[in-house]
Amino acid sequence: MFVMDPRLLATLDAVVRLGSFAAAADELGYTQSAVSQQIADLERRVGLRVLDRRPVRPTAAGKVLLRVAGEVRAAMSRAAAELTALDDGRAGSVRLSAFVSAANSIVPAALGMLRATHPGVDVSLTQLETADSYDGLLRGDVDLAVTFDYDRFPQPEPAGLHRTRLCRDPVVVALPATHPLADRKSVRLADLADESWIGTPVTDAHLGLLAELARSPGFKQRLAFDGDDFRTVLSLVAHGLGIAPLPTLALADTVDGVVAVPIAEKPLVRFLYTCRLATARTPSIVTRVEECLAAATKDVIAY
Repeated sequence: MFVMDPRLLATLDAVVRLGSFAAAADELGYTQSAVSQQIADLERRVGLRVLDRRPVRPTAAGKVLLRVAGEVRAAMSRAAAELTALDDGRAGSVRLSAFVSAANSIVPAALGMLRATHPGVDVSLTQLETADSYDGLLRGDVDLAVTFDYDRFPQPEPAGLHRTRLCRDPVVVALPATHPLADRKSVRLADLADESWIGTPVTDAHLGLLAELARSPGFKQRLAFDGDDFRTVLSLVAHGLGIAPLPTLALADTVDGVVAVPIAEKPLVRFLYTCRLATARTPSIVTRVEECLAAATKDVIAY
């Protein structure tokens, strides 16, 4: 009977995730030859090929083992979290991840609160989008994450994670301050149907939805921006290059010459969450960081 060796599973995961034996060797601190030998050992134990070599991709057997590897990592992460929870939480470290607009608004305020009450706690912050944060939590690389999804595009947390809602974050329209509709309390989508829109990887799907709700054949995208920095989008708006749908939080760091106007139809809302491993015990310092994030959110955006 095949006996699972977590080390071999970790090597398989690294090879598939990074796309090469050499990259996996660098990450794991092995030689490339050692990685090759471990994969060969795994295949001998299983009695099946687990990888196609060119290009590197898992076989059907490899996919089974990768699923098991993920379950093993998640179980070990939960065990580590529960063991850490036995401490009093006055010192230690927290690995926090957050998406861009949370990382530059909510998170700094929250960490300032934490420093005042828990000066002995070290925090590392990594900018990650939601799917990558979920992966990081399950791999044990992240202790707590700030994530999001949209009411029209729900993205439930994976099994094994616990998510707590921080707030609602409605999508608004960023307009140049000189725009004829900039002084409105709200703007109807139909009034924007002929505008030039700035599209981003994050907002492209929104443009189609907004056009549908405005009963328009489609909003014109005059300028495409391939990036996730909303401040760049705001600068483009400020210079009159178009208008853009953005979550309210993206305008927390305001840019001169830009006005945020609510959408009258309120068609799209983003929800922000804190997310961590679902464990019987949670380290008290992780709970404290969650509390600081919730308090900071109230100062930045209304529920």
